[in-house]
Formats: sequence, C-alpha cells, structure tokens
Amino acid sequence: MKRMIIFCMLFFSSSMVLTAASPRTVKYKQILKTITQLKTMVKDKDVELLHTPENPVEGCLYTAVTCFKKGIQKLQPVSSQENTMLNKAIRVVNKFTYGDPGKQCESTCESYKKKTPKEFLMGFANLMQ
Repeated sequence: MKRMIIFCMLFFSSSMVLTAASPRTVKYKQILKTITQLKTMVKDKDVELLHTPENPVEGCLYTAVTCFKKGIQKLQPVSSQENTMLNKAIRVVNKFTYGDPGKQCESTCESYKKKTPKEFLMGFANLMQ
C-alpha cells in the first residue's frame, strides 16, 4: 500500500512539472498580451510612420526586436488618460531581451518599410508568436 501511495505521489508531482509552462513562454505571452493592449491605446493618424520588420531571417531576429523596441518609444497615446497605461506597457516591452547571436545582420532598422503604428504593432505581435 505504501508503495502505491508513493508511486501515485511521484506520478502526480512529475506530471505537474511537465505541464508547467517555461518562464520564456510565459514572458512571450505577457509581451504578446501587452502588444494587444497597446493597439487600443495608440494614435494611428497624424503620427510618425515606423520602420516595421517583416519576416526577418533567423540571423536578424535580434535586429528586428531592437527595431521594435526603438519604435515602441515613438508611439503616442490616443488621449492623455491613456498616457500612464501606455508608459507602463512600454516599460514591460522594454524589459524583453533577445540574445545577440553575434552575427552581423545585413539589414538595419531603416531598411524596413515604414508603416502606421497599428501595423507596426501587428508586425511585432507576429514576431512574438
């Protein structure tokens, strides 16, 4: 009987460990949720267009993330009430880091097309997925 109880406890605890999400997955989901929230907070008209990386190649992911982090700083809130929420969301995104592979990427932020803030955020969300 003791063996059966120990086996059940071991099985239960190991299954819980396997189903727990990795910290990286949780962080990506948090960033994606924040980007979704930003879409409703930002102005889309009469604003500066932002360089939007699309489909970056494997070696250029670090550059793409850097471009998005720089572009996020230029977003403007729809209203003054959204300003504090926007700043908080920007801080969450700025904490996101992506390891530099050490390879030199040929494309720069300026080489990507400029798009509206909402299209910019859609591109960032696609990258995070």
